[in-house]
Amino acid sequence: MTTRSLFATRFYEADLGDDDLVEELEDAALELAKADRAGVAWSKAHGYRGYTSYASLNDLPLRDPRFGDLVRLLNKHVAQFAKDCAFDLGGRKLKLDSFWVNVLKPGGAHSGHIHPHSVVSGTMYVAIPEGAGALKLEDPRLPMMMAAPTRLEDAAEDLRTFVYAEPKPGSVFLWESWLRHEVVPNAGPKKMDGERISISFNYRW
Repeated sequence: MTTRSLFATRFYEADLGDDDLVEELEDAALELAKADRAGVAWSKAHGYRGYTSYASLNDLPLRDPRFGDLVRLLNKHVAQFAKDCAFDLGGRKLKLDSFWVNVLKPGGAHSGHIHPHSVVSGTMYVAIPEGAGALKLEDPRLPMMMAAPTRLEDAAEDLRTFVYAEPKPGSVFLWESWLRHEVVPNAGPKKMDGERISISFNYRW
């Protein structure tokens, strides 16, 4: 008798590979959080605990060379992930579609969501203070599990309903855009001290 795992969901994790750039991006993100009045207003109006450029700026790689340098590195990571996923791209490459900065204050979170109209989504982590929440990934089959029992606490990672990915400064996480995910608030014994800074993005075909 054999038991096989089918319909795998890929998740990519790597280091950006440029510690100096990560430090520069922290300065760039904090500068935006002060200067982008439209982004600050949108964040406040929509209950975002901190700042995001998601709805206010769509030209960051052209606006600031530090973000442009990041995109050039991300392109390589995304190309590798597309290869790992065995995507048949017909000789073309995935192209950056959207790119935004997140500065999340202590106690902040981002509820479960997907990224429609894109192929690969991801986040590069700039500053992760102690106590910051993980990235929570949800089994895409969850709505169809009906009467399935819960999993054992020590179940293998590929059998769990939720997986928590713990980032560090410089971490690059990539996943297919249909995968539901969320940023959870601090759930550890220590209170988050400082701002959680990250840069998120979508790639399309």
